[in-house]
Amino acid sequence: MQPRITFTPGTTAVRQAVARDAKRLTRLVRGSRAYEGPWAAMVAGYRVGPDYIEAHRVFVAFDTDDPANRVLGFYSLVLAPPELDLLFVADGSQGRGIGRLLVEHMKSEARAAGLDRVRVVSHPPAEGFYRSVGALLTGTVSANPPAVAWDRPELEFLIP
Repeated sequence: MQPRITFTPGTTAVRQAVARDAKRLTRLVRGSRAYEGPWAAMVAGYRVGPDYIEAHRVFVAFDTDDPANRVLGFYSLVLAPPELDLLFVADGSQGRGIGRLLVEHMKSEARAAGLDRVRVVSHPPAEGFYRSVGALLTGTVSANPPAVAWDRPELEFLIP
C-alpha cells in the first residue's frame, strides 16, 4: 500500500501510517512526557501494532526535510463508533502547530468518511488542547482501574 501524503505549508506533511511505523508510534506513546509520574501506568505496556494501523485510519506527521523520516506526531481515527482514539506529538516537536495540523487532518478524514461528529476521551492534561482546537466538553468518563485509575474528560468534535 502506497501511503497517501498531504503536504502542508512549511516542511511538515501528513501521510497515512503503514505497518512498519508501528514500533516508532509505540515508542512515541510510551516515551511521552505527558504520561510521566502518576500517568505512567496508562502507557507502560501500550503497543501500536501493525494490526492496529491496518484496522484504523492512522496518520503521521513528519518533516519533509528530515532524512531520518522521524515521526513528529500521529493520530488514529476509529470510524465505528467515531472516535479520535490516539493523538500524540513528540515531546521535542510540541508547540510547533503539529497537534493542530493533525486535528485539522483528522476532521478532513472524518468529513470524507461521512461522519458528523468524533468523540474524544482525553488524557486529563490534554483537555485544554482539545478545547483550543474546537472540541466541546460533553461529559466525564469514569475511572476503569487498573488500566485507567482516573476520570477523563469526554469531548466531541462536530464535523460540518
